Amino acid sequence: MEIPGPPPFRPRDRRLDALGNFLVLPDDLICAVLESLSARDLARLSCVSSVMYIFCNEESLWLSICLNTLNGPLQYKGSWKKTVLHLENAPCEGDEAGRKALAFDGFESLFLYRRLYRCHTTLDGFSFDSGNVERKGKITVEEFSCDYDGKKPVLLTGLADEWPARDTWTLDHLLQNYGDTAFKISQRSSRKISMTFKDYVSYMKVQHDEDPLYIFDHKFGEAEPGLLKDYSVPYLFQEDFFDVLDKDKRPPFRWLIIGPQRSGASWHVDPALTSAWNTLLCGRKRWALYPPGRVPIGVTVHVNEEDGDVNIETPTSLQWWLDFYPLLADEDKPIECTQLPGETIFVPSGWWHCVLNLEPSIAVTQNFVNSKNFEFVCLDMAPGYRHKGVCRAGLLADDEGRIEDSKNHILYDKDDYNLSDKTRKVKRVRTLKPGELPSSERTSNDAQGFSYDVNFLALYLDEERDHYNSPWSSGNCIGQREMREWLFKLWVGKPGMRDLIWKGACIALNAGKWSESLAEICAFHKLPSPTDDERLPVGTGSNPVYLMSDCVIKIFVEEGLETSLYGLGAELEFYNLLGKVNSPLKNHIPEVLASGIIFLENGMYKIVPWDGNRVPDVIAECNFIPEKFKGDGSPFGVWRKKQFEYRKAGVSTNESISLAEYTRIWPYLITKRCKGRIYAELRDTVSREDELNLASFLGEQLRNLHLLPHPPLNISSFPDSKQESDRPFTNGSIEAVPNQSYIPAEWDMFIRTLSKKKKDVSSRLIKWGDPIPSTLIEIVDKYIPDDFSKFLCVFKDEDGVSKVGKSCSWIHSDIMDDNIHMELSGVDSCFIGNAKSTRLVQNGSLNGNDDCAEKRTWCPSHILDFSNLSIGDPIYDLIPLYLDIFRGDRHLLQRFLDSYKLPFVRQSASNEYIDAGDKFGRLSYHAMCYCILHEENVLGAIFSLSDDLKMAKSWEEVERVVWGELNNYKGFPGLSSFLSTLEPKTPTTFNTLESRPV
Repeated sequence: MEIPGPPPFRPRDRRLDALGNFLVLPDDLICAVLESLSARDLARLSCVSSVMYIFCNEESLWLSICLNTLNGPLQYKGSWKKTVLHLENAPCEGDEAGRKALAFDGFESLFLYRRLYRCHTTLDGFSFDSGNVERKGKITVEEFSCDYDGKKPVLLTGLADEWPARDTWTLDHLLQNYGDTAFKISQRSSRKISMTFKDYVSYMKVQHDEDPLYIFDHKFGEAEPGLLKDYSVPYLFQEDFFDVLDKDKRPPFRWLIIGPQRSGASWHVDPALTSAWNTLLCGRKRWALYPPGRVPIGVTVHVNEEDGDVNIETPTSLQWWLDFYPLLADEDKPIECTQLPGETIFVPSGWWHCVLNLEPSIAVTQNFVNSKNFEFVCLDMAPGYRHKGVCRAGLLADDEGRIEDSKNHILYDKDDYNLSDKTRKVKRVRTLKPGELPSSERTSNDAQGFSYDVNFLALYLDEERDHYNSPWSSGNCIGQREMREWLFKLWVGKPGMRDLIWKGACIALNAGKWSESLAEICAFHKLPSPTDDERLPVGTGSNPVYLMSDCVIKIFVEEGLETSLYGLGAELEFYNLLGKVNSPLKNHIPEVLASGIIFLENGMYKIVPWDGNRVPDVIAECNFIPEKFKGDGSPFGVWRKKQFEYRKAGVSTNESISLAEYTRIWPYLITKRCKGRIYAELRDTVSREDELNLASFLGEQLRNLHLLPHPPLNISSFPDSKQESDRPFTNGSIEAVPNQSYIPAEWDMFIRTLSKKKKDVSSRLIKWGDPIPSTLIEIVDKYIPDDFSKFLCVFKDEDGVSKVGKSCSWIHSDIMDDNIHMELSGVDSCFIGNAKSTRLVQNGSLNGNDDCAEKRTWCPSHILDFSNLSIGDPIYDLIPLYLDIFRGDRHLLQRFLDSYKLPFVRQSASNEYIDAGDKFGRLSYHAMCYCILHEENVLGAIFSLSDDLKMAKSWEEVERVVWGELNNYKGFPGLSSFLSTLEPKTPTTFNTLESRPV
């Protein structure tokens, strides 16, 4: 009889004593928590216990720490922990041999083991067949369009045979020619990280990462133009509708892709539902693809309810192939293929795909829009969220229950928020996880009636949402303004395809509705009916704007009815006041021909004229105007608008006070059409002299604007202003505004509005994200003052009376390149000082004579669109002017200031201001704070001016670089004393305006 031996010795589980309260958490969640710590906190935590020491020394953890803190060039130091310690300037172990080895007795972790396995596995022994994607040799454009484009993937051979890249795009050759060139790196971080090619090749050779970094650079052609000469777009993919956009406005469309074994793109659908081709130059790639609407196993689709932003939660490529692929039945497996050097794969619109590099690989890829996918691209940029979910997840994302079975496969989680904004509602759609059984027999999307057809998908559009007043998804590949400009350029440039373009515009812009409104307005005012050329609104601006033969028609839509009424009401009030004064500005503002309100009633359009001086009945019935204000002369004038802006400041999108239910009423304005073109269309072609003349023109006209009297503020018309401003906010904080009686009433409202904007500035900047450095967002509250009254530069005059050193004036608020009109003229017709010649070009040539073409020049003639008018600090007008029109050019800013001449601050005799520190004496500080608090993402434009700004350590550094020039400006000598003589005679002076305690 055999006597059994003693049971094998098993060391005691160390977790019980080593993890404390962390013991209840699964290992993957522990690792996720540790990723939120700093490097120094991790070092401290590793000393707590032996088990925590193991967790805190895992390479994947230090990779995440590195990517979440780095912003700029990366140099790998042999391990990610060493790399982080190098970045932190912390001492690193000098003797690796002397380090104590990690001891795993008494500790087991399947999660860490699998991750370690994925880090060190090789794919050399993996067996992949050739796949089931069809391979084709040379085919005609017609055959490709008929059999594959928009229908199914295909592997194409021979398209790259004549490319120089077939011989020159090897690691050794690229290293020799581009070793010092920095390329962008793709990884799961919002930060932009780059590596020089020689550093990246060194990393490739020694790394053991689960998801290795790989080069994925959409600006490789700008960094090294020679690379663009090594390949050409294959003849099958020549049609690309994005070609009509300027280089700086078209979305990223081509990428250089270089990665080691185990790297690759995880499951995704290409941006904006575009199609793509990908040519492999060396190495081997394994592709897996699913048709539109079929979400791969293990993948979760997040769709934000507010702006339709789509985020994909997916395992890495390697993890999916190792952990998920083996679980699939044959009928559930994806379409697959192994791509070889020289082969080009075509991926149609909407197809899910995942790529795994089987060996070090180099490829080039481009996304494109053509006639087959154009409507899908327009659909993906339409407002709303439901259609975006259905495009990617099929009927699993049908949350209206149109297909009953879909209810078993969709999950709603109201607490599933996007990390960048805790207030965003997200719909979460997923497929079954490994081992999870469906509650009923699972059927395919096709069986349930799903069709990747634009007419079917358009059924899921939200009819109540409109392009012009709905949030724009940050995930869209193109900006809202650029998308409108794109459609307009296609309309003008491709007249033979207008039927298709019109369909896309109706999907994305609801162009049909606005075209009907346009026709009604034209008929009411006895204007010629819109021609086919005039059916589509122009791309610039934030509202539907139509260029007719002799006039311009603007329909106010943006941000809802109340905002639109204040926009037009203040603009009409301004034009009325301008007509009563003698100002040169009159000559440079388009003539107003008519204005009114168009609305739908019982399915019929109706129009009432409106000059801004009363409340029309259709508006009075909306019940958002207090009864006692309906008889005011300007119920939607600028001071009412200021109060509205105060109420709206600091209110998030989902708390918006705009009246969304009034979506069938729209104010409109008709102005005379100017000759020439807007500066946005000319800026890349005008001469340097034209730019300088434009800067001088803007200096003169802004001086004229800022000198205009504004309507007096009647405090009695705002009886609730004091009560409302004194009430604490819901979070318990109260605006920090000092109780000082010398602050004029108009400045009081300005200051309180800034104070409200500050309360949510951090969350707003976090939502905007890149390129705003996160390190600066963390300290923004310390930079912005608590007391904005110090911006007024209060001083005591010779009589000891407190005076405000700034003039409160009209501000345009939106002087950008699409609001400046230029006329083609002779050299002597430009603005030099106040002189202007009348030798204007007729019919495109100087006095109709083309022989003088060499003397043509573009001269500014008009400032457009005063719908964003406000009253406040004149410095505010410098923000769009300097960042958009001048694009940060200091010489143009200096030319502007030389022509502007007005001081931004009136100098006291002692040149000292009450209760103002050094920073409040810097005009640059004022301008920088206004940029940070701006309702538009002005900071995105600032940090796009220079990569060096993204490396700034403080807001003061950004302020000095961007706005430092203002600190040298004092205004025209003697002009301050001249302006002081005007004080008793103008309603803009502080002595004649009613002021009150704050």
